[in-house]
Amino acid sequence: MKQNTPPNFYDLKNKSIFDPAKKQKKLIYIIMAKIKLEYIWLDGYEPTQNLRSKTKVEEHENFKGTLEELGNWSFDGSSTKQAEGGSSDCLLVPVAIYPDPTRINGYLVMSEVMYADGTPHPSNGRATIDDDNDDFWFGFEQEYFIMDTKTLLPLGFPVGGYPAPQGMYYCSVGGKNTHGRKLVEEHADLCIAAGINFEGINQEVACGQWEFQLFAKGAKKAGDEIWVARYLLDRLTEKYGYYIEYHPKPLGDTDWNGSGMHANFSNNILRTCGDQATYERICEAFRPVTAEHIAVYGAYNDQRLTGKHETASIHDFSYGISDRGASIRIPLITVQKGWKGWLEDRRPASNGDPYKIAARIIKTVKSAL
Repeated sequence: MKQNTPPNFYDLKNKSIFDPAKKQKKLIYIIMAKIKLEYIWLDGYEPTQNLRSKTKVEEHENFKGTLEELGNWSFDGSSTKQAEGGSSDCLLVPVAIYPDPTRINGYLVMSEVMYADGTPHPSNGRATIDDDNDDFWFGFEQEYFIMDTKTLLPLGFPVGGYPAPQGMYYCSVGGKNTHGRKLVEEHADLCIAAGINFEGINQEVACGQWEFQLFAKGAKKAGDEIWVARYLLDRLTEKYGYYIEYHPKPLGDTDWNGSGMHANFSNNILRTCGDQATYERICEAFRPVTAEHIAVYGAYNDQRLTGKHETASIHDFSYGISDRGASIRIPLITVQKGWKGWLEDRRPASNGDPYKIAARIIKTVKSAL
């Protein structure tokens, strides 16, 4: 061997590394595989944005599933109300990646929408979040109705009428009052397999209504995971003949609960201050900007926030300890731990954008400090 040969060198022909010290070759393996990358983004529809996605198939060498291995992509923004036909290209910039548990060599790629020059598109709520150090933690409680595509009614609703009144559906067990558990359980498994920090499920107060909970350290991550969890849920319904209704009051002006997405939030001050006055000052900071919060808390929320069915009126602002009829609930456990914990904003609607909700909450909390 020549003196200038490096201590270890790669033999391309035999796919091995020669180790002079041990005078032997160690086989190494280069795995080339076709990877399915599902780029997911939010469109430009108003008042409620929709999930869109498309698949890019690429050949990768020893793919590790990291953002650094991904490139930007583009799409026709004129078909999603995000551009004009004469200049229709919008950019998809990956911001989070998760294994796709339903595909071989598949990954879910949550993406931000950017203009061609790299600046955020107005529909990009994630870009408005001021939490670069992940000081804010969010736990979202996503409620929704499972709808039958044939009857266009929530599961358990008979055609031309109503099931038994509310009361027995919440956290129920058994075929009489529980509808859709198979889909809900499968969705939970998919989210966990994808690496999402999935924290729980339960049937809700209305017939055919369910909820799942997610928690994340960092507002952007929390939003990413809610959107990917929604994507997995929506895609799963395709094989069941169902669809998901995120409207906050899909049953209209009836004595049935609507759907919300309660936002539990904290920052380091809320987690450690130990001071009732600080909590009250932060809560009071929400009062003068009530309209600004409602504006990004989801469309048609006025139909849900009526002061009934465990909601505060959309026209009022209130907060209270363990009060589920308040705009902001101070959890009892926070008080019991000496005013160290979190707050729960109960106003966000089930169809709200978690990015925009988190961005507005962060802005208000910071204004009080």
